[in-house]
Amino acid sequence: MKKLAMAITGALLIALSGCASQGKTEDIDAAAATTAIEAAEAALNKARSVDGEWRDARKVFLKKAKAAAHKADFKTAIKLANMAKFQGEMGYEQAIEQKDAGPWLF
Repeated sequence: MKKLAMAITGALLIALSGCASQGKTEDIDAAAATTAIEAAEAALNKARSVDGEWRDARKVFLKKAKAAAHKADFKTAIKLANMAKFQGEMGYEQAIEQKDAGPWLF
C-alpha cells in the first residue's frame, strides 16, 4: 500500500510539474513577443523621426504582430514584429544615406 501511494504521489508530481512548465514557457513566449513588438516600435519611431518609415511596416506588420500576440500566437507575433523592426532599421538607414540626394543633372 505504501509503494502504491508513493507511485501515485510521484506520478502526480510529474504531471503537475509538466503543467507548471507549460505555463512558464507561455509566459516566456509572451515576454519575448512583447519585447519584439517594443523593439519594432522603437525602430519605426526612429525611422519616422527622419521621415524614413516605410509604408507597410507599421500599418501591416506591427498591427498584425500585436493582433497575433493578443490571440496568444506568440511565434507569429515575434516573426511579424521582427519584420517590422527590420523595415524600421532599413528605412532609417535609407533616409540617412539619401538625405543629401537631389536631382541628378547630366
